[in-house]
Amino acid sequence: MNTRNNAGGIGGELRELLRKNVKSYMMYIVLVVIMVFFQVRTGGLFFKPANISNLFNQVAYVAVLAIGMTVVLILRQIDLSVGYVAGFCGAVAALLLRNTSIPVGLVLLIVLLIGAAIGVYQGTLVTYVGVPAFVTTLAGMFIFRGILSVALSKNGTINISNETFNALCNSFIPDFMSESHYHVVTMVIAVIAVLLIVWNSLKSRRNKIKYNLKVSSMPVFTAQQILFSAVLLGACHMLASYKGLPWSIVIVGVILLVYNYVLNNTKLGRAVYGIGGNEQAAALSGIMYSSRLKSASPAAGVAFEMDAIASAYIGGVAVAGGSGKVTNAIVGTFIIMALTNGMNLLRVDISYQYIVKGLIFIAAVAFDVRSKGQ
Repeated sequence: MNTRNNAGGIGGELRELLRKNVKSYMMYIVLVVIMVFFQVRTGGLFFKPANISNLFNQVAYVAVLAIGMTVVLILRQIDLSVGYVAGFCGAVAALLLRNTSIPVGLVLLIVLLIGAAIGVYQGTLVTYVGVPAFVTTLAGMFIFRGILSVALSKNGTINISNETFNALCNSFIPDFMSESHYHVVTMVIAVIAVLLIVWNSLKSRRNKIKYNLKVSSMPVFTAQQILFSAVLLGACHMLASYKGLPWSIVIVGVILLVYNYVLNNTKLGRAVYGIGGNEQAAALSGIMYSSRLKSASPAAGVAFEMDAIASAYIGGVAVAGGSGKVTNAIVGTFIIMALTNGMNLLRVDISYQYIVKGLIFIAAVAFDVRSKGQ
């Protein structure tokens, strides 16, 4: 068994882990510090079950964008158009629901196909025509901002009254114990998820040992699994104490699993087509954002791309591209949205919120550059 060098005991192994994974661990430390800070500053409001549930819903639509953006940044490209593409797709959904009798399921499919078509268009310009991604998506940002304004010029904000559509990001998974104030199904799902994750981690560890690769010692590995499981179960306990697991998080989980599998287990993951794959994420994010607000407006999508890019970089995507994980992008999203949520609770002016986000963003990139000696 090729475990890590235990010459310095468990303490030495932990120091080695920190040294080799300082970038990954740092984002978790930052997230904990931010959450504890706002918990103290808000007098305990931040960790209230209702606010944690609200935070998860806020994270959802940005997380979908960040997952797609991570793929783009790994390819050493960038997509500046996703914000207004998301806003445009949300507006299309709202218009179809208001002006036609098309079923909700078909509306969602149409919007996702529109996102795919936009991705093919921009991906073709980058991959085959040779237009730089920055130029292509900057032009796309202007184009879809204009289209969004034109589409909503007559009515401005469109309120969405379709209950099924609005339920996507405003409702929770059902519970078989409807009389209970505690959402049992959420905890059942959490326990199953923990068991699957631990089993997968054990399987991965065994495979590494089989091929004589370095792995953590069993005490350290066990401690890692216990810590992760405690955090996941604790978060789900808070959700179960309120209304349960939001459907928006279920959607994000499915998208995360699909992207993670494709990137790590398929040839397509190693040969992603230009930047095209990001627009489907933008379309889904637009759907989720419109569902969350129960409306579509010309302001939808403003600065979404910045939140997505910042989330991906804070989540560990290398500045030079070539490396990064979509799973870590979720942590980056939590950092960005925890900042937003906490500052909203403290009623911090939006101008100062942008300044704080900018400082966190530049600090994350500077840390990446310095940690790699670039």
